[in-house]
Amino acid sequence: DKKEAGKEKGGKGGPGGKGGKTAVVVTVIKETRLDDMISSTGSILPNEEVEIHSEIAGRIIQLNIKEGDLVQKGTLLFKINDDDLQARLKKLSFNKKLAEDNEARQKVLLQKEAISQREYDIAVNSVNTIDADIEDLKVQISKCTVKAPFSGTVGFRYVSLGSYISPSSKIATLTSSNPVKIEFSIPAKYASAIHKGNSIEFTTENEEQTFNGKVYAVDPKIDPQTRTLQIRALSPNPGGKLVPGAFAKVNLITKTKGSAIMIPTESVIPEAKGNKVFVVVNGKSVPRPVVLGTREERTVEILKGLNKGDTLITNGIIQVKPDGDIEIKEVVD
Repeated sequence: DKKEAGKEKGGKGGPGGKGGKTAVVVTVIKETRLDDMISSTGSILPNEEVEIHSEIAGRIIQLNIKEGDLVQKGTLLFKINDDDLQARLKKLSFNKKLAEDNEARQKVLLQKEAISQREYDIAVNSVNTIDADIEDLKVQISKCTVKAPFSGTVGFRYVSLGSYISPSSKIATLTSSNPVKIEFSIPAKYASAIHKGNSIEFTTENEEQTFNGKVYAVDPKIDPQTRTLQIRALSPNPGGKLVPGAFAKVNLITKTKGSAIMIPTESVIPEAKGNKVFVVVNGKSVPRPVVLGTREERTVEILKGLNKGDTLITNGIIQVKPDGDIEIKEVVD
């Protein structure tokens, strides 16, 4: 009969597949971000980094630097021998006591008009001079003790206990890497679109995940040699995954537009009353009327008609018929 004949005909294989099934390529609908972005490359920088040096020359008598240790701000790193300075301070304190006693006696004599005002002023000046010398000496003594200027990680140490050092001697490095800075540049033509607070997304060569940051500084001038604008952003780094010196691929978000469903333009079939697409439902091709939005070079925005998770036919659509059997030969992103 006709029904059996139809089955027999279909059994010989329809266009693009066996058993009358049409072979197609599909994609699973997902929302795409529409943010305006500028891509760039840059480097990870520490938030703070300093070479530890001494302000004065001397022999190290105390050294609390352990390579790789995390130290807190104000931690004593090393101390230089200050015995000679302490001895001079002790001597000055005795001289000050003598000068103060002399000033007190001169004051009594001045009140009795036994000495002139000038003689008394000389006694006062002697006390003040010794006070100034003591303050200067205390400053010198304070320079013998070096403390961590901020919390961070100690790098390699270049001296040992007992070393004689000078201000040019490098003791160690101290680095703070939470947060980190991301330095990158963009073409000058985008300068007007950038401002403090812009968001960035970036990946590094040693981590697969995407990190986020905020622009905190924009160079006030464009580099005349490269015609680019330097930018720096901050990114939290509590786990220490972001290593200073690493390469970064950066996306600078200039405008946030939310998200939308974008599909390949070749998936859309124009009709007299609008547009339609085909989706796969239970192994069959089902037509779906859609409302189009913004068109781009290869994609078009779907305002209505498709939902996240729908299986859209993107290739082989010419052979597809409504409610026809479908064989999925490939799923593409």
